[in-house]
Amino acid sequence: MWARTRGHSPWTDLAVARFSKLGEHAGVWLAIGVAGGALDGERRSEWRRATLTVAGMYALNTAIKQVVGRRRPQLPGLPPLTSTPTALSFPSAHASTSFAGARLYSRLGLPSVPLYGLATALGLSRLYLGVHYPSDVLAGAMLGSLASWTMAPAALRQEARKLAADLGDRGELSALSNEFDELTPPWPAG
Repeated sequence: MWARTRGHSPWTDLAVARFSKLGEHAGVWLAIGVAGGALDGERRSEWRRATLTVAGMYALNTAIKQVVGRRRPQLPGLPPLTSTPTALSFPSAHASTSFAGARLYSRLGLPSVPLYGLATALGLSRLYLGVHYPSDVLAGAMLGSLASWTMAPAALRQEARKLAADLGDRGELSALSNEFDELTPPWPAG
């Protein structure tokens, strides 16, 4: 309730509602993924997979909402400040797609701080607008973060293959491995 009653003015209400529209149907995250694939031809398939994972996260979130059936907040005297695609709230699709996109795209080389900043701001915008409970946003963020791990093993394997194919990278990896071994205690014998 505090997010729906503090720091509001007609200007901020309009600005937050417009900003929040970026996250509708994972729009901003799908656009980032498509742009990444278009600009990074060498890793186009990885960008495509990441973008499809974000789209899949949106579909999964929609299905979970149908199963859970939790209604959006109804605050006496405080109507929501934006429209929503459905009357269901748990989990937040803005949060789930945002945190999936932030994790996946940061693994592909985009700076993580702005991505996670955008993800957090989109999730919090839903509280400000009065269309989600805090637990909706938290559950969405956790779901998106966990679901985005589905891509990690394939991407790591592909990156490892690229590194192994380059003799210079192999030498660098060997040196890093030796440095890491010096920093960590040895495994117990036996």
